[in-house]
Amino acid sequence: MTVPVDRTGSDRGPDLAGSNGAPGVDPRPPRTDFVVFGVAAALVVAIVVWGLAARDNFTTVTGNVLNWIVVELGWLFVLTASGFVFFVLWLALSRYGRIPLGKDDERPEFRTISWIAMMFSAGMGIGLMFFGVAEPLSHFVTPPPGTDGGTSVAMATTMFHWSLHPWAIYAVVGLAIAYGTFRKGRKQLISSAFIPLLGRRAEGPIGKFIDVLALYATLFGTAASLGLGALQVGSGFEVTGWLETAGVLLLVTIVAVLTLAFVASAVSGVAKGIQWLSNINMVLAAALALFVFVLGPTVLILNLIPTTLGAYAAEMARMASRTAASGAESGEWLSSWTIFYWAWWVSWAPFVGMFLARISRGRTIREFVVGVMIVPSVVSLVWFAVFGGAALGQQQDGLDVAEAGTVEAQLFGMLGNLPLVGISTVVVMVLVSIFFVSGADAASMVMGSLTQRGTLQPKRWIVVFWGGLTGGVAALLLWTGGSEALNALQTMTIIAAAPFVIVMIGLCVSLYRDLRHDPLITATRRRTLQQLG
Repeated sequence: MTVPVDRTGSDRGPDLAGSNGAPGVDPRPPRTDFVVFGVAAALVVAIVVWGLAARDNFTTVTGNVLNWIVVELGWLFVLTASGFVFFVLWLALSRYGRIPLGKDDERPEFRTISWIAMMFSAGMGIGLMFFGVAEPLSHFVTPPPGTDGGTSVAMATTMFHWSLHPWAIYAVVGLAIAYGTFRKGRKQLISSAFIPLLGRRAEGPIGKFIDVLALYATLFGTAASLGLGALQVGSGFEVTGWLETAGVLLLVTIVAVLTLAFVASAVSGVAKGIQWLSNINMVLAAALALFVFVLGPTVLILNLIPTTLGAYAAEMARMASRTAASGAESGEWLSSWTIFYWAWWVSWAPFVGMFLARISRGRTIREFVVGVMIVPSVVSLVWFAVFGGAALGQQQDGLDVAEAGTVEAQLFGMLGNLPLVGISTVVVMVLVSIFFVSGADAASMVMGSLTQRGTLQPKRWIVVFWGGLTGGVAALLLWTGGSEALNALQTMTIIAAAPFVIVMIGLCVSLYRDLRHDPLITATRRRTLQQLG
């Protein structure tokens, strides 16, 4: 995810001055915060060493921790995810919606069409490639506990995981960072957004702890995505016949290659080259979707769009209230699906939120929420209708796509029933690789920023360190997981994201306190009191 240079305003550089002319990001050369860096690095390295030295113990302990989180804290993920949706929508619809993310007279930095295009690029990623076929198909073949199953339930459940809820999670972080940076002139740190709540303590040990949690969640969320990408690319090698079996050694090799690629892109400074690759990826993704739409069950796909919207609206309350209290079966299902997704989105929230903030300067809060919540949700609806609809159509016609192999192989199984399977398989492998490189590029830069006091240009060595460590964690999870590699990736994502949920609740409170004292709001309040007096 890279930010294009197309602007509607002046050709200003990354000036992050606030609405009162307060300084934004420190213009001096980046200085490493060795407390944040040391604590976070030591924690992650210790986990890697533990997994390598005591594989069985590592697997057992993380499994027990996962079970505890799902049983004891599952309700927290369920409540907060829906709470973020209501909070963000309330901000947009309330008087706070007119507050700009910048100076009062500042125009949006990017044209609306460019801004929407970048929202699209943020909404498309490795997850949609991995789960585009697998999730609707899985819910169709094995319905969620307590449901009657069927196409509508499968698609509604998928949309529940991929539309309003994840983008509300991203929006909370994006709004807090954008408002604090562009309106108040603060550093681009998660801890800086807590100044209204904690005061100067946000720059002390508490703030450093918050940044460590953000960095920890980002690293493991990115490692999980790298692992998913490796699993899918490895499956592509099997489908094309290049290898009989994609073993752990091949997966680790894929991780190493992708890690080198995104680290090189992050430190090279060739933003235009990465942007060019990202644009090609968008074209390839659109071409692949059009290919499946035209050669797949076109009428079924078109029918699925309104059907999915209706089922999503009708089933929302039930899906949002499902917890482990419904029984052991529900708890196991939640850990594999809903709670894993909420944790995954939370772990990605720091760097996706920063990306959304960076491209939204000058937008109002209302514009931001509409763009962030609606555009990606529409993209997800179309994507899953096309790929999930094609798979469901083939399944109903007797072509057992669900038996194509592992979850990561089911996309290839669906494509195998269409023409040009060799070409489409290679396109998928390329898409997955570039999607990950562009996303992990941003993640490694954000981790560097978090450990260098919010600078926009972290030093190369620190970006290389975090990028390499991310690849090492992904390789570790694939190695310790073995045949259950997907479960290992999901387990560590949930464990890493659990503490950051508390941070995000604090972000909501802090942002609300900030907005209450915004000059536009206080001026309106004074005028109202004068009129009443």
